[in-house]
Amino acid sequence: MLHPSYSDLMKVVNSEVEQGEAPVVNSRYSIVMATAKRARQIIAGEDPLIKEKAAKPLSVAVEELNQGKIKILSEDE
Repeated sequence: MLHPSYSDLMKVVNSEVEQGEAPVVNSRYSIVMATAKRARQIIAGEDPLIKEKAAKPLSVAVEELNQGKIKILSEDE
């Protein structure tokens, strides 16, 4: 099981959306694609935005998203 859950991550990503607006993320696929992209950036040499000892890049990317350190932008942005 993934911790935090997909639904928790979607709540974090959509937390800044005003009521009545379309959510930035409405599927698990978007969460997976965003965290995979960030993990590839970390593997390529970008510095992680959180302090994790010996964590795998994907785990770091998920935690960055959960803490609000990275954002998923809508297509309009």
